[in-house]
Amino acid sequence: MTPAPLPPDPLATSDLPDLAAAETMLVAALGQIEWVRRYTLELLDATPEELWFEMPDWGKRTEDTAPGQVATSADRGITHVAWQVGHLAVSQYGLLMFRIHGRRDEDLELVPGSFRKAFGRGSDPHSAGVKRHSAEELRERLDRIHRSAVAGLREGFDSGRLLEPVDMPYAVYPIKLGAILFCPLHEQIHGGQIGLIRRGLGLPPIR
Repeated sequence: MTPAPLPPDPLATSDLPDLAAAETMLVAALGQIEWVRRYTLELLDATPEELWFEMPDWGKRTEDTAPGQVATSADRGITHVAWQVGHLAVSQYGLLMFRIHGRRDEDLELVPGSFRKAFGRGSDPHSAGVKRHSAEELRERLDRIHRSAVAGLREGFDSGRLLEPVDMPYAVYPIKLGAILFCPLHEQIHGGQIGLIRRGLGLPPIR
């Protein structure tokens, strides 16, 4: 029996929206961004800050190391809540601010270069740069970036910019609207990782 053909790739075939449709999708995206952030905060509120830098032992265990080999932190864990929070802050800045209006002078204080390096894509949760930031600071920066990003898309935003092109990552459309649409999808992925980390640390689910 011949299998049914796969549906066409929406990235390759979707027509770009007109401005009115883009504005409607922006409203929906902002609602999703606020919803998923509330869920992320539920997870964080239910995770004691003293556990934010703890890594569940998902990887090679000490008893599995070869004779004479010392198990490292990389052997005992992959990621932790603190890195997830810092990464969400950097990513939201990138998707909703930098990719929409470019880097502004005030962004240097909001998201310093050292912070982007510590928590950007491909960064190492084991690095010394990550450990320089306390759970309290990470939570505060996450909140500040969120407030600034959402306000910038609600207040005085030129909706015509939604149709300007961007490179990956984006969702559905290769335009600035696509970067905004990708933001809540990306946060939900990392919310799932936070939930899994919590279970690995012996904490109960919140839902």
